[in-house]
Amino acid sequence: MLSNIRQARILIVDDQEANIMLLDFLLRSAGYTEVMSTTDSRRVVELYRNHRHDLIVLDLNLPHLDGFQVMEALKGVERDGYLPILALTADPSHKLKALEAGAKDFVSKPFDNVEMLTRIHNMLEVRLLYKALHRYNEELEERVLARTEDLRASYREAIYTMTAAAEHKDEDTGLHIQRIGLYCQELAGHLGMDGVFRENILYASPMHDIGKIGIPDHILLKPGPHTPDEWTVMQTHTTLGARILASKQSPYLQMGAEIALNHHERWDGSGYPRGIRGEAIPVAARIMNICDIYDALRSRRPYKPAFDHEQAMGVLLKGDGRTRPEHIDPDLRDAFERNQETFRGIFEDSIA
Repeated sequence: MLSNIRQARILIVDDQEANIMLLDFLLRSAGYTEVMSTTDSRRVVELYRNHRHDLIVLDLNLPHLDGFQVMEALKGVERDGYLPILALTADPSHKLKALEAGAKDFVSKPFDNVEMLTRIHNMLEVRLLYKALHRYNEELEERVLARTEDLRASYREAIYTMTAAAEHKDEDTGLHIQRIGLYCQELAGHLGMDGVFRENILYASPMHDIGKIGIPDHILLKPGPHTPDEWTVMQTHTTLGARILASKQSPYLQMGAEIALNHHERWDGSGYPRGIRGEAIPVAARIMNICDIYDALRSRRPYKPAFDHEQAMGVLLKGDGRTRPEHIDPDLRDAFERNQETFRGIFEDSIA
């Protein structure tokens, strides 16, 4: 891993040409091939930004910017916080100060050639190991992200398969499931929810009707209105869904259970299964509720044709007898109205 140590990039910073010539000669005689130098401390940051040297041999007593000022300036461009600096000083009081300022080692002037080469070699060994570890961590993070995305894709596929099984006779189910997640994620963002919440609701919301898998087909698929007894059975899909998704581990399933149980509750307390009202209804379920209503209005149903966007917004904002403004959280309704073009786009993109 350290076989390329002689190709390490080294920058010498000293205002005395004689000192630079001596160090350059020592390093090249020892086999180092990538050696640069400057007598102008004002150029160090630019040189480092362009070449990302593995080691800077830095004299502390410099005109224009002294070594301490150079180190402070380098902190602004060093991406990982590691300053590969070997400080040179003739002032014993500067040694501790140099280490505190970020230097990794120091050599007293006038220096011994063997000591100088040994310290340079040791510092480069540590630096190259540090860089190798940093690269390994970056590669590991990339692999973890790729694996996480694979797992998420598998999870989404499982969600869609499960939910489609619950509504297996509805040919529009697949598109509905995909749209619901996107609607809910977008609305959550417009409400200021954090990234974790937005991700959770993206994957949790498609499971809102999973409880329908436990509803008999003759009730679930009935084209006409339900009898009171059938409607009572139909309403149980909320509690069935919550039981199916009950989990102490997965945040997606936890939110999915919460949504499944509460997405038919209404802001005014007239919903089901518990008749809770207002902020007692979990916000994820309130988000799901308005998104589900919008998508249902835009979709064809046995009892109604598909509405266009303007008709659907009219129902959400003014009601139609079946849906009333007081059923919906007013803050969510306002946010939905302000950002309605986003939701129009999600629906129309899905059927394009």
